[in-house]
Amino acid sequence: MQRAVFLDRDGVINRAIVRHGKPYPPSGLDELDILPDVPEALFRLRSAGFRLIVVTNQPDVARGTQTREAVEAIHAAMLADLPIDEFRVCYHDDADRCTCRKPAPGMLLAATAQHQIDLGDSFLVGDRWRDVEAGHRAGCTTILIDHRYAEPQPVQPDVQVSSMAEAADWILARLGEDPRQGKESNSMKLLKDLTVKIFADGADRSEMLELSAKPYIKGFTTNPTLMHKAGITDYRAFARDIIQAIPDRPICFEVFSDESAEMERQAYEIAGWGANVYVKIPVTNTCREPSYALVKRLSHDGVKVNATAMLTLTQVREVAEAVAGGAPCYVSVFAGRIADTGRDPVPLMAAAVQLLRPIPNAELIWASPRELLNIFQADSVGCHIVTATHDILKKLPLVGKDLAERSLETVRMFYDDASKAGFRL
Repeated sequence: MQRAVFLDRDGVINRAIVRHGKPYPPSGLDELDILPDVPEALFRLRSAGFRLIVVTNQPDVARGTQTREAVEAIHAAMLADLPIDEFRVCYHDDADRCTCRKPAPGMLLAATAQHQIDLGDSFLVGDRWRDVEAGHRAGCTTILIDHRYAEPQPVQPDVQVSSMAEAADWILARLGEDPRQGKESNSMKLLKDLTVKIFADGADRSEMLELSAKPYIKGFTTNPTLMHKAGITDYRAFARDIIQAIPDRPICFEVFSDESAEMERQAYEIAGWGANVYVKIPVTNTCREPSYALVKRLSHDGVKVNATAMLTLTQVREVAEAVAGGAPCYVSVFAGRIADTGRDPVPLMAAAVQLLRPIPNAELIWASPRELLNIFQADSVGCHIVTATHDILKKLPLVGKDLAERSLETVRMFYDDASKAGFRL
């Protein structure tokens, strides 16, 4: 049996439009505003093994003031950034007397029947009495996010909070399963203790050969940008030379066409260069056309694919479906590029680990790291592989170094540089 957190939408995930003290849904994407604490809260719940199901009343469709297409567009935008497993929507109004419109528990019961959910071990988070009553009638523990709307609250929840973050805190504390708690400190874990595999990322031949002598380097990745910076002009010759020089570990080479048929042709040629070769296929081309169908064809034809350049959980879900049952493959999520946007990649990567858990032929790569700490973060959330550039790998001797000694080294560096510069005051 699965556990679930059922979520109302407006006022729980996104900011409700409040008029005269009553909440209303956004009319479209231009009014959609995800509440700031929601992404991390949902990632934490997803990482703890909960199925996240949105159950939402959208009666404005029946009333003719909103279209079903507008509602679905909002849900598609949410799926792109949040670890939501599914949406269940009631488009009826009270006059329709349906069994799905909350406070009726129909949407919760239908999801329970489909996914074998243990309602007694599940939760409902809402912001109105209809949500609370639906949860009670289904047999869930109910949590009300109190926005102090100007409307009666005839049904009392099991617990009342002020935000989705507080709701997640309460659920996880009750179960003792918050993935943020009880982990061994990254700073205390040594390189020999890591379970994540380190792949060197680069295109400098001498550096790659030097790293191939390190037993902790378990594979290699490269891409056209790195190869261009390294001054490589003959792609095929460089790749074949590296494969011959490093035949005993996985090496990933990327297609570089923007057209699907040519990408496929290149993929088969690259795959033929060696049994240790994985072919990197970008998740879309430059025209935003997804590569899921191509990834599926290649994977199920025996090509070892590295689906790359992913930044959203929607992309991870689609690729997971494409490669399930296929050849061994890698799923590369660019955690560093996620961090570049000001988002913490750790919760998203933890959720990606969960998404790939049922796909035994797929390994998750924490790609594009920005610092040495990312290696330990990747290990902590359960990623199979982390890539690292030569500049990051050069810092590995610092792992576990005494911080007081490191502080002294820093002071000495400042002093020596000031002396070399001849500064005077």
